[in-house]
Amino acid sequence: MSTEPGPALSTDPLSFGQRMQLLRTRRGMSRPLLAGLVGRSPSWVKQVEAGKLHTPRLPMILRIAEALRVRDLSELVGEHPTHTALFIGPGHQRLGAVADALNTFPVEGGEPPSKAHLRARLARSWSARHSSSHHREVIGRMLPGLIHDAQLLVRHTETGADRRSAQALLAETYQLAQFFLAYQPDSALVWRVSERGMVAAQESEDPHAIGVAAWLMAQAHRDTGPSHYEAADRLTRDAVRFLEPRLSDASNDVRAIAGALSFETGYTAARRGDTGSAWRHWDLARQVADRLPADYFHPITSFSQAIMGAHAVTIAVELHAGGEAVRQATRASGEAIPSKPRRARHRIEEARGYQLDGQPEAALATLERAHEAAPETIRWNGFARRIVLEEAEAKSPSRRERAATLAVKIGLLTP
Repeated sequence: MSTEPGPALSTDPLSFGQRMQLLRTRRGMSRPLLAGLVGRSPSWVKQVEAGKLHTPRLPMILRIAEALRVRDLSELVGEHPTHTALFIGPGHQRLGAVADALNTFPVEGGEPPSKAHLRARLARSWSARHSSSHHREVIGRMLPGLIHDAQLLVRHTETGADRRSAQALLAETYQLAQFFLAYQPDSALVWRVSERGMVAAQESEDPHAIGVAAWLMAQAHRDTGPSHYEAADRLTRDAVRFLEPRLSDASNDVRAIAGALSFETGYTAARRGDTGSAWRHWDLARQVADRLPADYFHPITSFSQAIMGAHAVTIAVELHAGGEAVRQATRASGEAIPSKPRRARHRIEEARGYQLDGQPEAALATLERAHEAAPETIRWNGFARRIVLEEAEAKSPSRRERAATLAVKIGLLTP
């Protein structure tokens, strides 16, 4: 726990430096770690926090916001007439209906669907998510009915075996909901769904359901900030340990989730700045992927041989190794990723690499390709929004115009 003093209490509005210190200490982040993430020295961070240096320019403010996982830029810069959502957007139009379904339990009678029917609907939902450019709109329409029917099915099961298989379907429904809720302005709901998914998966005793639940909950922990990294690691380690004795005769889906969990451990290590552990776990995941069929693609995590190149880009980006990220991007085949939202996410990671490597034109061009693949992915992704905002302030008129055009497309600016 940090022993650094927080900002002094005052009747005056907090300064930029005080806000930065407050957010940093809330995230459990040391000055050296923040300094490394934004490419400055710990003494520079200390001087900004103490008010001995002027407020940084917008590009550096956006880098600080990214490092601190700021949800709205006003958290860092103070009240402003225009609030700019970064890592969580203003909310999808179907968020209210999904939230209502999650917050309501079917207590009245009613005829539940058969397990076969619900399983087929979930399969169609995952397929629609991967094939649609507007994947949140598609699954947002499907989720309220799926949530209601999956809860109803569990309530009406009679035998232990039926209840366990129904709980596996309920867990998968919550997992689909967690994908919809990513980057939405209701973090509490994300945690509620993640926890419900884990409980349902454990009740199911299904190794695949338990592995996916751990994979998603580890992401929720990691995205909360450095103070949750150890919790994310415990989840992935424990889940892999649980799955390992079952892998010799397991299905491709179970083996794939074990590989996906190995990569998540590497992802968290990269976020922590641990280069050796990050690449070691990426390599362990790659070994699992290499033993899967060449055309295999996990329907929830996207784990596959095709995704490992994209994962390598992510590791390099999180380690702030721009040159390595670009090198990995040239080797990765984004077009081999069959999922449109996952392909768009890969393009965003590539764009981060290009910007780290000092290639802003390439970063913008890659974000344009992300928008072509899945507009709703880039619209709700905080990293993409940060790059677009930063380039909208570039000295180059052509870059400013290109960034402004993209900003309009993703809803950051009005036409």
